[in-house]
Amino acid sequence: MGRAGAEGWGALLAGDIIQMVPDRKHVRFLYAYPNYVPLPASAIERVARAVSPFEYDRVYGAFWGRVIERDGKAAVKRSAERYRRAIGE
Repeated sequence: MGRAGAEGWGALLAGDIIQMVPDRKHVRFLYAYPNYVPLPASAIERVARAVSPFEYDRVYGAFWGRVIERDGKAAVKRSAERYRRAIGE
């Protein structure tokens, strides 16, 4: 993560916990991607809280071509909230 990335707007290098979905407006949070095993809501909350203090606009996923070019911080927050609503927590 750094402010020098993304033309000075900051970038999050997400690794494999936070991954982009095809619309590039949301992310997903899975424990085991090959088997589509989701993280529990408490873990997603911890992940969202862990990245919230950082300033970033772009999010790079672990796989080629998986990038949110703009508004990445809002996409992570919005996705965590959407996930909690979807599972009823």
